[in-house]
Amino acid sequence: MFGKRGNEGSGKVGGAIAPPPPAPAAAPAASSPSILVEPSRESARQQVTPPPMQTPQRKRPVRTDEYYDTKAQVFSALIDTIDLSQLSKLDGESAREEIRDIVNDIITIKNFAMSISEQEELLEDICNDVLGYGPLEPLLARDDIADIMVNGAGQTFIEVGGKTIESEIRFRDNAQLLSICQRIVSQVGRRVDESSPICDARLPDGSRVNVIAPPLSIDGPALTIRKFKKDKLTLDQLVRFGAITAEGATVLQIIGRVRCNVVISGGTGSGKTTLLNCLTNYIDRDERVITCEDTAELQLQQPHVVRLETRPPNIEGEGEITMRDLVKNCLRMRPERIIVGEVRGPEVFDLLQAMNTGHDGSMGTIHANTPRECLSRIESMIAMGGFTLPAKTVREIISSSVDVIVQAARLRDGSRRITQITEVIGMEGDVIITQDLMRYEIEGEDAGGRLIGRHMSTGVGKPHFWDRARYFNEEKRLAAALDAMEAKSKD
Repeated sequence: MFGKRGNEGSGKVGGAIAPPPPAPAAAPAASSPSILVEPSRESARQQVTPPPMQTPQRKRPVRTDEYYDTKAQVFSALIDTIDLSQLSKLDGESAREEIRDIVNDIITIKNFAMSISEQEELLEDICNDVLGYGPLEPLLARDDIADIMVNGAGQTFIEVGGKTIESEIRFRDNAQLLSICQRIVSQVGRRVDESSPICDARLPDGSRVNVIAPPLSIDGPALTIRKFKKDKLTLDQLVRFGAITAEGATVLQIIGRVRCNVVISGGTGSGKTTLLNCLTNYIDRDERVITCEDTAELQLQQPHVVRLETRPPNIEGEGEITMRDLVKNCLRMRPERIIVGEVRGPEVFDLLQAMNTGHDGSMGTIHANTPRECLSRIESMIAMGGFTLPAKTVREIISSSVDVIVQAARLRDGSRRITQITEVIGMEGDVIITQDLMRYEIEGEDAGGRLIGRHMSTGVGKPHFWDRARYFNEEKRLAAALDAMEAKSKD
């Protein structure tokens, strides 16, 4: 099936000939989302054992110019030998075996002086170039990596265990890196080039991708991937990692179950989307849920879910569909809950209106460092949307729409914690009144620099959503969780 062919459909990738886009069957290995927490100690009295790394790390040798020259020669001979149109009809594993057999023959015929380990490295790299995402493949296959940050061809950083470290992964040059970026974004119908240098996209497994290309990125294309975990995290796992206590997790379960309107607040990389995924696990399976996102990454398990995604303008600057367009439209789709992946503009007003008009249990995330700052951000975003409402009216809309703010934070030791569960009570004069049900207090740090702290109950008694809990027959479980939380705080 493999015969001589010309250079039709080929192009340059990093000084070598680039393959055409891979077949769907040859999609890269599944990757993971950013995790909300890393293993750390919840307190001086509790030790949380880190989960074992799921994919062993293997030190990759530094690539030399000689290696890239050899690879270019083998790659060119492979393109001249193999019929890629037939290769695309094979499944991923079969395609890799065919490529490996032909590359081994090429190495033998051309008599390249290579050790067995060097030959294996070359085979792996070429298979990744043809069928996947080139040098990114080893990083995408590791489930312990939360983020991949490529700063041009010569520098790649990864986040592991809450810490950012430099990886040994390199690209031959910026042309190869840009080609891989174009391959990623083309799979979701988007493009990145000099005329459209900024692009958001996603990998087949849902991992979030951002690309910014020259001339905006001076030192070469900048690629950022927020990976998804292969197995979605649950609140039980967050308890084991120390992000929240078991009693606090029970309160969050009830909040999700009794249709409280929830805003998850946190800084970049604090785990807002992961926490949102956890809370959606407690939505009843017979509810119709509509999600609105810039880049689809939520992983809802309910059977009745409609996923909507924004669209950037085309090359003529037309056809853009904004987040506000999606939120306004989904109100006409008979939703029972609306989930907004990230609120960052005037769409917040439409979400608040939805929360206040029969769509209880709606949720969204927002960038803010405290619950009080979250409320101020919501107010500011409404003003940026051009709404000329009195400040008191805006605050009344916010206080009557939002029930709970869950604050997530990434601490300075790299760990993630749910630092506050805060209720929005109502208005007192011109001020929105809130009360904390739980907060995380740092008590110090251990010899290794890991922070030690405790989740403390604030002892407020019955929360403001108590009547909701009673309506859903959850008041006994809520009371038991709050009592246990307060008892532990007094120990």
